[in-house]
Amino acid sequence: MADPQRARKLADRIKEIVARRLDKGLRDPRLGFVTITDVRVTGDLQHATVFYTVYGTEEERRDSAAALRAATGMLRSEVGRNITARLTPTLEFILDAIPENAEHISALLREARARDEETEALASTAEYAGDADPYVKPRELDDEDDDWDEFDDEASDLADDAEAGGSR
Repeated sequence: MADPQRARKLADRIKEIVARRLDKGLRDPRLGFVTITDVRVTGDLQHATVFYTVYGTEEERRDSAAALRAATGMLRSEVGRNITARLTPTLEFILDAIPENAEHISALLREARARDEETEALASTAEYAGDADPYVKPRELDDEDDDWDEFDDEASDLADDAEAGGSR
């Protein structure tokens, strides 16, 4: 197994070589506006996965994928001439999903922002379900509380009578 740092350097070199070759142009009219986003090389340096994006419609993406598949051998030869490895890695081109993922994340953020604004609008007109200050405070005595004091006095008188009657 090769050194991981060597694999990263080889991946960067392959990315540069393939991007430069695509920039010079291929003789395939199907190839659209392709950008190489990343290259990953296996630990044994035998296989390279090239991630790319295509600016355009779905049809242009399919056409560019077909053009890259057709040009894989030529691009591998170009890589082999420009690297110092004993064996030239095989190339596999995979459409990178970065733009679709970015759009999905943007849509989720827009939805979250809309929900936050809706919640904020509801909160600005909201009223308390109970008291504005829900914490228990000492009660102030009023006229109704005096009635309870009389009831307490009667209850304690009855309890005293019951004790006196029960002890005879």
